[in-house]
This record gives sequence, C-alpha cells and structure tokens, in this order.
Amino acid sequence: MTTSTTRTLFLGACLAGALALCAHAQDLTRTAPPQSVPVVIHNATIHPVSGPTIENAFVLFVDGEIRQVARDGEALDLRERIMPIHVDAQGMHLYPGIIAAGVTTGLIEINAVRATVDTREVGAITPEVRANVAVNPDTTHFPVGRANGVLAYGVFPQGGSIPGRASVMSPEGWTWEDMTILENAGLIINWPNVRPVTAWWMDQSDEEQMRTARRNLAVIEDAFANAEAYFAARAADPTVPESIRWESMRPAIERETPVFINAQELEQIQSAVSWAAKRNLRTVIVGGRDAHLCADLLKRHDVGVMLTGTHRLPRRADAPFDEPYRLAEMLEDAGVRWCMGAGASSGRGNERNLPYEAATAVAHGLDRDLAVRSITLSVAEFLGVDDMLGSIEPGKRATFFLSDGDPLDVRSRVHLAFVDGRLIDLSNKQTELADKYREKYRQLGLIDEEPQRWIEFEDAAPLRR
Repeated sequence: MTTSTTRTLFLGACLAGALALCAHAQDLTRTAPPQSVPVVIHNATIHPVSGPTIENAFVLFVDGEIRQVARDGEALDLRERIMPIHVDAQGMHLYPGIIAAGVTTGLIEINAVRATVDTREVGAITPEVRANVAVNPDTTHFPVGRANGVLAYGVFPQGGSIPGRASVMSPEGWTWEDMTILENAGLIINWPNVRPVTAWWMDQSDEEQMRTARRNLAVIEDAFANAEAYFAARAADPTVPESIRWESMRPAIERETPVFINAQELEQIQSAVSWAAKRNLRTVIVGGRDAHLCADLLKRHDVGVMLTGTHRLPRRADAPFDEPYRLAEMLEDAGVRWCMGAGASSGRGNERNLPYEAATAVAHGLDRDLAVRSITLSVAEFLGVDDMLGSIEPGKRATFFLSDGDPLDVRSRVHLAFVDGRLIDLSNKQTELADKYREKYRQLGLIDEEPQRWIEFEDAAPLRR
C-alpha cells in the first residue's frame, strides 16, 4: 500500500465523519472520536522539548498515548496485532501542544453580555470554586487557539481575594467533564496593592487605598487561619461537620498543590512571598512585572513566576523600553523558575498569540529553545501536568501538532493537530471568513487560487472542505 493511500485512509478514519462537506461556524465544529488504531507519524523533525531535536524521526501513539519516539529505521514497539496507520510528515515539524495558562478561556464569551461572563462567584473568599465546571465546551475561542497549536489551557477564575482554583482543560470535548485534564491545579489569590497608586483614574486617597489593602490582607489571612483551625478541629473530633470551603484549601495548605498569587508590583511581590514563606506554601507569582527587581528573594524561597506575556509597555517612565521583552531572559539569568502564561497582554480570546509573546523575548536575547519550553513543558510543570503534557515522550498524552516551520514564527502554519491521539478539526470562524473572501476575489478574477480549508498536506484532500 502506498504512503499516499495509507495517509488518506488514516485521515478519513480519524475524522470518521467529524468534518462535513458544508462549512459551518467555529462553535459548531464536532469533537473528534477517540483514537481507534495505532498511528505512526514518520519522516518528521521531532522537537521533544525535554531533549534535543530528532531529525528524520517517528512517533508511535496508541490509544491516545505516546508509545515510542525514535529515529526512522528503528523497529516499532508495536504489541497490538492491528496494522498501524503511517503518515509521512516529510518537511514537517512535530511539537508538543502549547499550553495557555492564567486565562479565562471558556468562562467568558462576550464582555458586553453579562450572561456569557462566568469568571467569578459572589463573595471575596470562594476557594471551593473550580474553573472547570464553568467552562463552556462550545465557546468560539477554543477553535481559534487550536488552529495555532494551543492544545491545553490553565483556566483561572477571577474576582475577590481568593476566587477559587485553577483547572487544566483540553480544548476538545463534548462536555466540561470530557475536557478536564486536572480539576484542581492550585489555589488562586489576588494579592492587594500594598503601595498607594497615583494615577489620573484613581479616585481614592492614599489613606483610603491603604485601609482597603489592610482589610483585604486581613481577609486572606483570616481565611487561612480559619481553614487551619477547621483542620485541627476535624483531626481532634471527626464528628465536626465537613466544610467544602475549607476542605478545598487543604491541598494548597498541605503543599499538594501550589498557590497562584496574582502580583505585579515590587512591593506587592515582596509582601506576597514573605507571607507565603511564613506559611510554607508552594508559591507561583502570576504576572510578576517587577519580578526581576526581587529575583534573589524569589530564588531563595523557590518561588516560580508565570509571566503574563511580553506585548506591553514598561510600567515606569524611567524604565528601559525593552524591559517587558527582556524580563524572561533576566529571570532565567537570575536562576528563577518561570514560564510564559497568556494573560492580560494577549487579551481575552487571543491565546493563539502566545507563541509570538515568547518570540518577542527571543528577539531580545532569550534562547529560542527556552522560549519553546516556556509555553510547553515549563507551563505543564507549573500546573502539575508535566507527567501528561508539555513534551513528546513515551507515556505522555499524544497531544501535539505538525507545522511547516517554527511555531514562534508568525509565517508558520499548523497543518495537523492531535489531542489524546485524536485528529482534531482546525477550522474556525477566521478560516471560514478567509475562505469566504478568497472566493469573492476569485469570482472577481483578482486571484486564481481555489479556496482551501486549513490544510495543505499533500494528498490530504479528505480534510479539505
């Protein structure tokens, strides 16, 4: 059987009717069926992230799990009697799925429509909240990210002092239960500013701001003190009624999961790290705009930093223009653990731009391999899913994508993507609009090309719409 034929059979089998001939809106794309036969992608340049790049290599995955990664020519580790499907990836690059963390994807659809915004609960202390139960599997935002290789999300609730717990989600699934990879990735804390803000929009005096800050700090401290008192009471008397609220804080207090503390300013970070160190918490600073100014403190307490992008202006008028672009490199040089999250600078719904946030850091001195790691394996480590995602290794989920170049290069295109071994649909509203207007200009005689969907892989006609 020819390579062309096997590839066509594979693509058709994986889709199994998931792609209709008629175009439809991105929120109507269908979830791919589970992987049913072993698959070998060979003749590819594989970027495992956890190790050096492998030229002319293959990856074998079975039942949604990576079985083998090796150079072409080595014997397949195939234990099943089912004939594997072979895909020739000549000229293509295989990367692990990008992970966008610190986002509200799936919790919000349209800012102006209150009914579509589910980012927060009522009250300042709601640690019992889990992001995964509120994720909308039919959101129009997941398909856009998938098309650029974003194949997992760290979804963070917002609002209040302790808004809840982060969840790691797949962008592919019929329900939020299907999409949940890890329901509790860590407790989120919004640390208050501990220095007054002087800006045109601030309508509170310095004294009022500091009173608010002290009140919010007391709310956080009281929540942890109450949780610990509850644990002690339960240990002494098992008949004490169980509290869902305080039980939800137990994994963080007992260091099973980290606490993600939103903090940007120097004094804010210093205050948060000192408080967390006294309580012996596993701490990750989210944002960390001034993290380079207290790198020694962060390193001493082994505090990680989840940056929220690079595409923003410096905070201070006397700061170097490239400070946001060089922040990742400065933390790396200082020996601080860090990763690149997709927060405020990417903007809601623009998580697809995460690779380009990392690319900006590369353009200003960061090692390119570290940049790729910062949006894959490093994020997985921060979220506690590095045993499943973030690199291409045997035993991990078959969640990766094939591109025709470097994903940090805006000119590269993702041609195929797999989530747990399932070949997923990469169409979305933007590809539909691109096809629509290509057809318009084709009819006007201004271009000759035929409209194509999201794939140009040779002999992959069944994937075109």
